[in-house]
Amino acid sequence: MKSYYLQPLQVTGFSLLILILALVFIGPLIVTHSPSETDFSSKLKPPTTEHLLGTDQLGRDVMARIIEGGKRSLGAVFLVTAGVMVISVFLGLAAAMLGGMTDHLITRTIDIILALPSLIFALAVVGVLGPGFWNLVFAMVISHWASSTRLVRSFVLASRNRPDILAAREAGLSDWRIVSGHLLPEVLSKLVVVMTLRLGDFIVSISGLSFLGLGVQPPDAEWGAMLSQSRLFFDSAPWLFIAPAGAILLTVIGANLVGESLRDMVDPNVQL
Repeated sequence: MKSYYLQPLQVTGFSLLILILALVFIGPLIVTHSPSETDFSSKLKPPTTEHLLGTDQLGRDVMARIIEGGKRSLGAVFLVTAGVMVISVFLGLAAAMLGGMTDHLITRTIDIILALPSLIFALAVVGVLGPGFWNLVFAMVISHWASSTRLVRSFVLASRNRPDILAAREAGLSDWRIVSGHLLPEVLSKLVVVMTLRLGDFIVSISGLSFLGLGVQPPDAEWGAMLSQSRLFFDSAPWLFIAPAGAILLTVIGANLVGESLRDMVDPNVQL
């Protein structure tokens, strides 16, 4: 097996994601302030040793809210990624293996979804369902499954005539055995790379919709919502903007670098 060594930028990507995850999951053990506790006597205080990222307009600790908001932002990204992968694998395999009317119906639906800008489509779905965390996740899944499903379908179609697949058919294996034993592992490995490369887009889209007030609702913390709330205090308290913007930026950069690393590990000659 050919050895693979991480490049400096790839190490940076993994380090950034590990740092963000450590902040979100270990941070509550270090930062003892409550993300929802208000203290009007300490409102809009700049960063100090007591409040590492300062306080907001209600005297709440910004670091504690960044940590709490990260759980919701990253949780939404995980749920969207998992939902898109499940739908993509199921429909992509069905379209490629069953063919005929099933393939025609799925591919035409994909064409319709892809004709609509994903962010605008998600915005419309949340507008119909109403703001909220779960409605936002559902809207993101509905607006992003099509492109991944098309990729899964293309992966399967490209692999159907491989020698090992033809040999399995000649040996009398059922379609289910062929899919689960030969096609699914390869499809999943490629799809994981694709979805990792799209994590940055998911984070930005979720934060953008929350910025518009369509995601997590106050007083709950979420990075996009925190950005929205910081607009009125940009001149007097810039740390309210810098903290969530920095968290989003570092997470997106880390996710993109990790996605490129995984792509190179799977096959550096394949452009996904």
